[in-house]
Amino acid sequence: MTKVKIVYASITGNDEDIAYVLTEKFEELGMDVDMSEVSQTDASDFEDADICVIASYTYDDGVVPDEALDFFDDMKDLDLTGKVYGACGSGDHFYEDFCRAVDEFADVFEEVGATKGSDPVYVELAPEQADIDDLDKFAENIVAKAKEMDE
Repeated sequence: MTKVKIVYASITGNDEDIAYVLTEKFEELGMDVDMSEVSQTDASDFEDADICVIASYTYDDGVVPDEALDFFDDMKDLDLTGKVYGACGSGDHFYEDFCRAVDEFADVFEEVGATKGSDPVYVELAPEQADIDDLDKFAENIVAKAKEMDE
């Protein structure tokens, strides 16, 4: 069974909600899902998964949240060749660097050899129905990419 690791950083609960939406969808698609909060997770956990997903908010001036910095730095030491990744997260258009941490995580996934399974999903604050639809499609795209790579 394909293993999915979802890691989230959430201060308001929005990204935790995103992680739950994704967990539900991946399970519906027949995946074995493990979800955890970033400060309780080792980056190396991604090495045991086939699909790696991060859901993170963007802090202050467009930076990775403090509680995710060690995880973010540790990711740079991984080799995720053959893994499929997805990056998503919440933000607030009030800030200039809307959802920039999502792109920062995507860049690290690329640097360590993971294959992009879907374009990032950026959620304005809490996920609404349209965002949930986007997240469902995001999960479907990632699973399709993983299956394609298995062939």
